[in-house]
Amino acid sequence: MVDITQKQSTNRTAIAQAIVKVSSMVTIDAIKKGTVPKGDVFSMSKAAGFLGVKKTADLLPDCHPLPVEHCAIEYEINGLDIIVKVMVKTFYKTGVEVEAMHGASVVALNMYDMLKPIDKGVEIHHIKLLKKTGGKSDIENI
Repeated sequence: MVDITQKQSTNRTAIAQAIVKVSSMVTIDAIKKGTVPKGDVFSMSKAAGFLGVKKTADLLPDCHPLPVEHCAIEYEINGLDIIVKVMVKTFYKTGVEVEAMHGASVVALNMYDMLKPIDKGVEIHHIKLLKKTGGKSDIENI
């Protein structure tokens, strides 16, 4: 693990995305109507994403445990694509980019798991960092 003992704590934010692509509007309709057999896809996936963000350091050996002070998960449906955005904030010595990307990944995997009984063509795409602020570099619109 990188030594961060001499670093200053600053406000840090990261926004990551994942795109879940389904193969049919029937799947999108089932999500919207709440008729997916495994339950409410958006609520369950949001809960899974929160756990993913908070457990990042438990699963990725070089990640520092850090205080997650805010996490928000949003969805946007665009045709057959469900765009997942995860924002994570903290006041700490290291950034939250990996936590945000991990959260987006977990949301997407949970959606895949919930949708696979009704759609065999679900795919996960474009897990990436969209924005980070704080620390020695601010990066926007990556």
